[in-house]
Amino acid sequence: MEIWTAATPNGWKVSIMLEELKEAGIELPEIEIKTINLAKGEQFTELFTQHNLNQKIPVLIDGERSIMESCAILQYLAEKYPTPMLPAGEARWDILPWVYWQAANVGPNFGNKLSYTRYMDDVPEAQKQHPLERFNKEALRLMAVLAKQLGNNPWICGTTFSIADIAVYPWVRGWKWSKVDITKYPNVLEWVQRVRARPGVERGISYGVPKDEIDQWSEARKAQYRRGGSSIADNAKLKSDL
Repeated sequence: MEIWTAATPNGWKVSIMLEELKEAGIELPEIEIKTINLAKGEQFTELFTQHNLNQKIPVLIDGERSIMESCAILQYLAEKYPTPMLPAGEARWDILPWVYWQAANVGPNFGNKLSYTRYMDDVPEAQKQHPLERFNKEALRLMAVLAKQLGNNPWICGTTFSIADIAVYPWVRGWKWSKVDITKYPNVLEWVQRVRARPGVERGISYGVPKDEIDQWSEARKAQYRRGGSSIADNAKLKSDL
């Protein structure tokens, strides 16, 4: 089994999942982790495209099967290695809609808010105001949804940590970097801290990041991410075809 990934929220979903499976006592096969340099465009190479036509990380390669999309990989691993993180039968439908909710809502909105906040250097400041307000308001609305769903429960789908928590956490944990103020929702903030305290999660978010920078990047790394993000977000470098 191979995981082609990078140190991004979508990449961390899969690395967290691998580490949480180990925490659950699952004996995983030998897994090769291949880091894809997004700034250098390694996701656009012919070899990468053979495994993921959409040219995005992460990709899971299991024998003859290649699986794209981080949430699909979460479900694949959860079904291949059963644990309470995705129960069998009807109970799975308490969890899977929240995984899809993340993919359709949290990721796109937090990602766009982050891009306009940190990376869109080619866009004049005056033109950023509308998308910044729009994506910020929608991100906050989504956090209100998350707060309501959490209620007094420790995890998104109740009393058991699940792949829904794994899907949502990597995007929300960077709320300061994307400047989405989640502090108005104390139970969401407490949930972030609760997820972060899990040993499997700590190991998962350490993939591709020095141990002393897991929670707070150095100024040099912040500058590196800004340069890389700006390069990826530059309209002049965006592709309109494969």
